[in-house]
Amino acid sequence: MAELVSTEPATGATLWRGAIGDADAEVAAARAGWADWASRPLTFRVETLRRFANVVRQRAEAFADVIARETGKPLWEARSEVETVVAKVDISVTAYSDRTSQRRLESPMNTRMALRHKPHGVLAVLGPYNFPAHLPNGHIVPALIAGNAIVFKPSEKTPASGAFLIDCYRAAGVPEACVRLLIGGADQGRALSQHPDIDGLLFTGSARTGVALNRQFAETPGKILALEMGGNNPIVVWGTPDLYSAAVLVVQSAFTSAGQRCTAARRLIVERRLAEPLLAEIGRLCDRLIIGEPHADPAPFMGPVIDNDAADQLTESFLSLSARGGRPLRYLRRLIEGRPFLTPGIIDMSDTAERSDIELFGPLLQVFRVDSFEDAIAEANNTNYGLSAALVAQDPRLYDAFWANIRAGIVNWNRPTNGASSAAPFGGVGWSGNHRPSAYYAADYCAYPVVSAEAEQPRASIGIGLANE
Repeated sequence: MAELVSTEPATGATLWRGAIGDADAEVAAARAGWADWASRPLTFRVETLRRFANVVRQRAEAFADVIARETGKPLWEARSEVETVVAKVDISVTAYSDRTSQRRLESPMNTRMALRHKPHGVLAVLGPYNFPAHLPNGHIVPALIAGNAIVFKPSEKTPASGAFLIDCYRAAGVPEACVRLLIGGADQGRALSQHPDIDGLLFTGSARTGVALNRQFAETPGKILALEMGGNNPIVVWGTPDLYSAAVLVVQSAFTSAGQRCTAARRLIVERRLAEPLLAEIGRLCDRLIIGEPHADPAPFMGPVIDNDAADQLTESFLSLSARGGRPLRYLRRLIEGRPFLTPGIIDMSDTAERSDIELFGPLLQVFRVDSFEDAIAEANNTNYGLSAALVAQDPRLYDAFWANIRAGIVNWNRPTNGASSAAPFGGVGWSGNHRPSAYYAADYCAYPVVSAEAEQPRASIGIGLANE
């Protein structure tokens, strides 16, 4: 039987192995079980999910350990991820009530108009490796509350975290038929996304895959498709005297999680006169960043990227940017031979004519120096993505102009580009999403509205257009 093996990026040790699954079997099981789950009262489903939150609380340290080992992220960050998994339940209950609750609408005398919501049925969930519990959980919890069954395929790079998550659902009493785990790689992902018996797909991943899914689902308008993709996110620094705080925000935006966040800053756009002193502050901070394995003491700021292939691709991207005229300010270096630990890389692309509009998913920051705030906004918008953007400035008029003109789903002021709240909608435009934001707004795509005109008695007449008897 074919197996999928997961290894720890920090050490290369084998962490987990499991049999590759069959999409047909998992979808069939979910299809057979979802109607019973959907017919249960909402209160039953909510209480079941609250038990899930308690199960995760009880297993929090073990869960965080698996996530840290499998992704390479520091243990403190993995613990924060587990906390978001727990918090998602209460947030989703509130969101369901707010966004998709049963309501009465205005209607003519002696009739009533009712708005209710129904689940879609069987939803596929494709999860990423950077937040292997939090991000798929952000789809699964609201989908289950709404009454759907799910088939979850975790990233082939983080199957252990996905399996741990599913075990927690089942331990809480979510019917096994309603929460299915599909282990596998690209072939299994394609088989699931193309399966005729799913009613929709909730996806978090790269723009390349998301665009392909969008084309595929164009021929099946009856199926829901929610795309949460990446970003080529800008952080703009303008006119601020507090360069240390600005540098901290840039470093947090660009290098937290080793740059492996869809909201990470990929581009620093800076007022030309501030560029040198700001970059000096950033450099001093980078010199102090601890890079190490997840359980190291003292705790590291960042760990490795997900694997050696990712590290090699980032190194090649850095060299490619240099060949296009970029001026390296801090080289992207491998710290340990054969392991994917990278130091933060910074490259000045101000004088290059060609802009590379790709998501470099790692600790690699491009710098653009500009002379006017209008040029800064134009440079920030010079991308097909539109997920996150941040402005570091003390003049509120600049923020007003930035907010009004920037094209992104998340627009922050004197805050990092990353660290979005699950209690707010999360999503972007362009290559970053298909106008189906997740987090608080996930309730919108997990159920569809049904409007009913209702009356106790069938009283009707035709007042015009009838011939005399």
